[in-house]
Amino acid sequence: MSEVKISAEPRTEFGKGGARRTRRAGMVPAVLYGHGEKPKHIALPAREFAAAIRKGGANQLFAIEVNDGTQVLALPKAIQRDPIKDTFEHVDLLLVRRGEKVTVEVPVQLTGEAAKDTLIVHDHDTLSVTADATKVPDHLEASIEGAEAGTQITAADVELPAGVELAADSELPVASVTAAPTAEELEATLPEIETADEETEEGVGEETAESSEGAETGEPAAAGGEESAEAKTEA
Repeated sequence: MSEVKISAEPRTEFGKGGARRTRRAGMVPAVLYGHGEKPKHIALPAREFAAAIRKGGANQLFAIEVNDGTQVLALPKAIQRDPIKDTFEHVDLLLVRRGEKVTVEVPVQLTGEAAKDTLIVHDHDTLSVTADATKVPDHLEASIEGAEAGTQITAADVELPAGVELAADSELPVASVTAAPTAEELEATLPEIETADEETEEGVGEETAESSEGAETGEPAAAGGEESAEAKTEA
């Protein structure tokens, strides 16, 4: 994976208020750490960072140049997103060196088509691997071409590029091939679903009716009135 050059600014404001001001300025709060060095707080341009992650994935290698003269290589270690706005809230960046081995989680993609009348169940979407920090693959591949029902794809079946080693358990399940339900099986489940829906609707209807009866009789209000009358009498 090729590195992406990105500029950064030192960050002097911290806490929630400082982070909000940084984001309003079109920057992403981030911290650089690793190699026993003191963590360095920086701010990255939001648009450039987002574009790099969309293209290279969560393991995109960055060549970061801070305007105080600092130049480093770093990999995203943890990325916090806003699920509603789909924006980046904060990034932890791990300092790396060329030729250094790192262990990262890499997405797994299934290739090919399984046998007819089967379904694919994804057990793990990523695998932990060890690779040169400058040569981390953006994804890994595992073939399911012609796989019959009952086939299980494990980490050992995933193709690894040269120089990449599996860090996860080789028997870790990645995907399973199961038999697709027949039309008869699907039809057999429909009555059960319809019965469950009817029972739910009846239960809701009964609860609504009971609530309505209570409101019409005015029992809570009457009880409150009796208590008030008794209190006045005692007074």
